Amino acid sequence: MFEGIAVHLWLCWGSLYLLAAGVAFSSETRRPCPQSCHCNAVLLEVNCSDGQLTTVPEVLPQNSKLLNLTHNKFKTLVHEQFQTLTQLLDLDLSDNIIVIIEVEAFLGLQSLITLRLARNHLKIIHVGVFDGLPKLKLLDLSSNEILVFLDFTFRDLTALQCIKAADNDLVLISHKAFTGLSNLQELCLDCCNLTAVPTEALTQLAGLRSLHFHRLGLTTLPNYSFRQLERLKELVISHCRWLETLSGNSLFGLNLTSLTIRHCNLSAVPYIPLHHLVYLLYLDLSFNPITYIHGNLFGDLLRLQELHLVGGSLLRIEIEAFRGLAHFKLLNVSRNLLATLELGAFHSVDTLRTLGLDNNPLACDCRLLWVVRKRLYLDFGGNPPTCTTSVQLQGWYFLDFTEGKLPGLLTCRQPRILNRKPQEVRVDQGHTVVFYCHAEGDPVPSVTWLSPQLKPLSPIGRIRALSNGSLEVRYAQPHDSGAYLCVASNAAGNDSLPVSLHVRAFPSSSKKTFRLKGWFAFPSASPSVNGNQSIPFDVKTLLVAATIGLLSFFSSVSVCFIFMFFWSKSKGQLKHTATIAYVPRSATSSSKGGTGNFMETSRCTMKLI
Repeated sequence: MFEGIAVHLWLCWGSLYLLAAGVAFSSETRRPCPQSCHCNAVLLEVNCSDGQLTTVPEVLPQNSKLLNLTHNKFKTLVHEQFQTLTQLLDLDLSDNIIVIIEVEAFLGLQSLITLRLARNHLKIIHVGVFDGLPKLKLLDLSSNEILVFLDFTFRDLTALQCIKAADNDLVLISHKAFTGLSNLQELCLDCCNLTAVPTEALTQLAGLRSLHFHRLGLTTLPNYSFRQLERLKELVISHCRWLETLSGNSLFGLNLTSLTIRHCNLSAVPYIPLHHLVYLLYLDLSFNPITYIHGNLFGDLLRLQELHLVGGSLLRIEIEAFRGLAHFKLLNVSRNLLATLELGAFHSVDTLRTLGLDNNPLACDCRLLWVVRKRLYLDFGGNPPTCTTSVQLQGWYFLDFTEGKLPGLLTCRQPRILNRKPQEVRVDQGHTVVFYCHAEGDPVPSVTWLSPQLKPLSPIGRIRALSNGSLEVRYAQPHDSGAYLCVASNAAGNDSLPVSLHVRAFPSSSKKTFRLKGWFAFPSASPSVNGNQSIPFDVKTLLVAATIGLLSFFSSVSVCFIFMFFWSKSKGQLKHTATIAYVPRSATSSSKGGTGNFMETSRCTMKLI
């Protein structure tokens, strides 16, 4: 019995002792909340925002997790400014007038995860400022006046995952500025004065996964701009209004899943830089003056699911433009200049789920019949397409059509070549011939020309298809003879018209001729199709040329001789003879066998002219 009472008394006294010790301990560590601040004991948060503070309060609760010092008037952060806040996780110093941060100002914040210094007046960050932050993951330096990132600026931030440095005056990022950021995953360099990609600095970020460039002065992306960024998955380049081209290997080495190039000055889809991005899922080229999406050039992007090209200058999406894209789900080409979008542009429309076609001058005819029939299964993003250029259907929404009226409303008229009169032309070699081919239809048919070998003729070259549908054969040659075919086609079908050309060669000469081929040609001669040009050259011409050459040579020699003769006469009295002493060969041989040194010499006198 007494033993039970003793145990009970011991437990009571122990509890009272621990309670007293806890009260004493908490009284030692808990500090009063500073004036102009609000403290939350439950959340362990200290909020000193808009407190008109000019210095950081000296007395702050040591167990604070969150410290908000925004919208004050701090100018300087001194050495070990926050050394007592060893448990602090989030520090926000945004919207102050901080100009200077001393080295090791944040020393002691060993638990800090987030540091925000946005919207201050920092111009430079000295090496060592961020020492003592081993767990920092987010650093926000946006909207300052930073001019340069020096070497080793972030050297000790080994846990850092995100840097936001938008809206600064950055003109230079040193090659080793990002040394030590082995875990950095996101970098935002927006609205800076950089005129080139800081390629050398980026090579230090082997683990980078997201990179954002906004409002930079880039004019082009040179080759290998992002080398060694093999883990990069998202690249965003926007509002670079001078960016016109991407070099062929500018994206080489990347394995992107998302690429955005918006509000730039690209006039064409950068097919060559894109072709190796076989893991790309999302592509956004909106607000670029791109006019065409050509056929069969997206085939390497096998996994592509979304293409956004909003607010461009698109005039046409060609047949088989998305051939090979078996996983294609979303196409957004709203706010362009498209008259139609044909079914043949897609690899398969069965995978298509979202289609943005609004704000285009669409002509509602048979080419868009497939869109109307799938309107119940497609998401138009709340903006269904509208018929614009069709007089009969102008202003109609695609959702207004009923299945029964479709065959009579969305129609096309097969092309018809207007002038069916046979065209057979016979000309002499060297003349220019033009064949005409005019066609009508709905929609307006396109006209192509085929050579006698049934190969399409291009708009350039000696034999070319003109933009008005005509065919021009300049400096006609005998081998140009044959039957050419005009083909007019649209979505409803095609029509064709053959024309014939016969070119008579120059009359052959009765004299023997030489023909020079391949490497020799006169400027006035017109090249043949295969590059070998035959030039007639007879014997009479050869003899005349040789005679003229010889006469010119002898005339030149004679003039030089006469000039030298009179010049020598003008020198006064000259010697008319010359005496030459020499040793005959026989005398030389005999002297070798004798014992004396005497050698018999002979003299010869010559008359000079």
